[in-house]
Amino acid sequence: MSPEQIEAYVDAAAAALQLPIAAPHRPGVMQYFALAASMAELLAAHPLALDDEPAETFVPIAPAAKP
Repeated sequence: MSPEQIEAYVDAAAAALQLPIAAPHRPGVMQYFALAASMAELLAAHPLALDDEPAETFVPIAPAAKP
């Protein structure tokens, strides 16, 4: 995504969610959204084959009680 697309997406999503983004926070929001978008592009670049299967579900367990 281009910086302009990222800015437009963040603005639209914030408006849809009625989520104000404070001016001091805006650069960080844009930076982290750009990072997430770049990760998504890496994943989307690798199409799945018909025989690919989803990963197992992670189920956390509580740590053992200490004596």
